[in-house]
Amino acid sequence: MNEKDFFIGATLRICSSLEIEKALWKCLAYIRDYIPADYLHLTHHDLKNRVLKIIASTTVIEESISTIQIPMADDYFKWIESLQDAWIANDVETHYMMKHYLDYIDRKSSYLNVRLIVGDHFIGSLIIQAKGKNRFTEAHARLMSLLKEPFGIALANSLQHQELLKLRDQLKDENRHLQNELMRLSGYEIIGKNVGLKGVMESVNQVSNLTTPVLLIGDTGTGKEVIANAIHNLSPRKDGPFIKVNCGAIPETVIDSELFGHEKGAFTGAIAQKRGHFERAHEGTILLDEIGELPPEAQMRMLRVLQDKEIYRVGGSKPVKVDIRLIAATHRNLEDLIAKEKFRRDLYYRLRVFPIVVPPLKHRKGDIPGLVQHFIDKKSQEMGISQAVSLAPGALDCLLEYDWPGNVRELENAVERALIIRKGSVIDFPYITTVHLPDDIQQQKQSEEQLRPMDQILTEELKKVLTLTNGKVEGRNGAAEILKVKPNTLRSRMKKLGISFGHSYLHSR
Repeated sequence: MNEKDFFIGATLRICSSLEIEKALWKCLAYIRDYIPADYLHLTHHDLKNRVLKIIASTTVIEESISTIQIPMADDYFKWIESLQDAWIANDVETHYMMKHYLDYIDRKSSYLNVRLIVGDHFIGSLIIQAKGKNRFTEAHARLMSLLKEPFGIALANSLQHQELLKLRDQLKDENRHLQNELMRLSGYEIIGKNVGLKGVMESVNQVSNLTTPVLLIGDTGTGKEVIANAIHNLSPRKDGPFIKVNCGAIPETVIDSELFGHEKGAFTGAIAQKRGHFERAHEGTILLDEIGELPPEAQMRMLRVLQDKEIYRVGGSKPVKVDIRLIAATHRNLEDLIAKEKFRRDLYYRLRVFPIVVPPLKHRKGDIPGLVQHFIDKKSQEMGISQAVSLAPGALDCLLEYDWPGNVRELENAVERALIIRKGSVIDFPYITTVHLPDDIQQQKQSEEQLRPMDQILTEELKKVLTLTNGKVEGRNGAAEILKVKPNTLRSRMKKLGISFGHSYLHSR
């Protein structure tokens, strides 16, 4: 055979993909025509930690990323550094050094090991594995030694790429930490800490120095994230990362990867190892907002994190220890979710060690004047308004009369809108109105709403429309046309509510 052609053919395949495992797979398919080969393993010899790390492995069927780390004795590294470019182990059970590592290798296979050197540094090996004993010859070793340089460069590039990804994640965490530190140094202030949030801040001060999990309960927009920030900034972990996660915003298909990370090659598209939110929060605090939105499988793994203080990356086999302070937040009634078997009872009691209820804005209206001034200052700076802005006469009374169903977030948006439509340096809130009902009517209305869940109201209204259409959903004068929705959308909603349609509806009446 022509060694030059072999070298060019193999090198082209080594360089054919940025994903090292794919390049390894293509190279295996090529060299099988010249030497016996059932597996290729690319390994890194970590001299500092005295371990051999398998970076990637491949068979003729599939390529994969491996995170196996094999501890090696000092004499192994001394021995392998003294060898030539390639060495053979046709019978591992009797081999001088390989016999010590039979738990990690196939005893019935032969191994050909090519030492990879970049510059003057020995960095790893290319291992060719063939099933059966006595499969390799010195001619095979000389042939594979031709590939030591391209494989050495490929391994070095892969290691450098992994290091860059690790540094990128660290940089993100450091930037986030810097933002938190700047906020703290610039006078991080909680509006209402001595008024409407006085009781909340007393609880914050009691628990901040501990590692106890905290459950923040409150309506959307009440400022649960601000309270979580306060717990972190007042804790011994204030110099560590503060990772915020909205559980309701993560698609269920990727939630494990986002929370716990994944190994390279764990699934299609996982081209590099990724640290999850828990790993990035190591030695800091993690806020899991909307914890009630977590799917059951993720809840189970969350419980394991709280119990064992360790995670498993997707596709990983080794636990990763994490030192975190967990804060969970929700606007939902978790006990109701437990009754409906949508939330794990054991996880609930793990989270509810120290609950803090953040009251809605309508129950702490004494905070409104301070919040309004804070938002005026904040939004004026963001919008580039240099002149001083004040409230019109009666504007504060209008704000105090309103019940703020959207809480602090709605108030912030109202101030921003008032600044946009202002005339001169005075802002007003003419669009904020509230309907005042007599107390007895208001109480009756609230009682009716509590007794009539949304699904019940929808069911009753849909049945009224179906009665008018004799169960007809689609077509002219059908229920979908009357309700101005797509027929498939209506059928889907009816199915969720347990309402039959068509002839089935007529028979069920």
